[in-house]
Amino acid sequence: MIIAIDGPAGSGKSSTARAVAERMGLRHLDSGAFYRAITYAAMQRGIPVAEWPNLDTDRLESFAVSAEPADSGFRMLLAGNDISGPIRRAEVNALVSAMARLPAVRTWLLGTLREAATRADLVADGRDIGTVVFPEADLKVYLVAEADVRARRRLEQMGLAADEVSLAEEVGRIEERDRADSSRDVAPLRQADDAVLLDTTHLTFDQQVARIVELARERDPRSAP
Repeated sequence: MIIAIDGPAGSGKSSTARAVAERMGLRHLDSGAFYRAITYAAMQRGIPVAEWPNLDTDRLESFAVSAEPADSGFRMLLAGNDISGPIRRAEVNALVSAMARLPAVRTWLLGTLREAATRADLVADGRDIGTVVFPEADLKVYLVAEADVRARRRLEQMGLAADEVSLAEEVGRIEERDRADSSRDVAPLRQADDAVLLDTTHLTFDQQVARIVELARERDPRSAP
């Protein structure tokens, strides 16, 4: 079984997908972690952002980025070293969109993500999971929420105060990321035609997780406990 959860920045895709996977006994595949790992690898090698469009699949392969099953998800590795923590840093997050829009990067990672699905039933999240990576997913969900709500949730997730100034700055970053993701030439952010739209603006985290689990069990009763 494959459940695909897509949505814009700050919509809670990863945390929601992780919780759904845990509740249903599936493996969680965070596609964003793969793109962050490639971004982090390029930064570690000192490759200027202006040169990233010149990266080809051979060069990307030389980065030695890989993933291995860990607990109920996947651990990201760089030359065998665990980088699951460093790839979450703000400086990586600020540049991952620039890396993710490159055709060579998306082509290189597509096979990696699909290969992961051959190992176990999973819940995958990202921005093109239901449209490109797993177009035949058993269930597709597109998470949305108002920009200020997404900004507040992201600040709280990072342990930062959601004061007026910080909130306004985070809303600006989120809206810019939305524009970049929606307008890119390769696999732009959009809702799959057969995806269920789930607006979480006024839902608690537990409520949105429960709704997706309910939808999954409607599609496949065998997944019920």
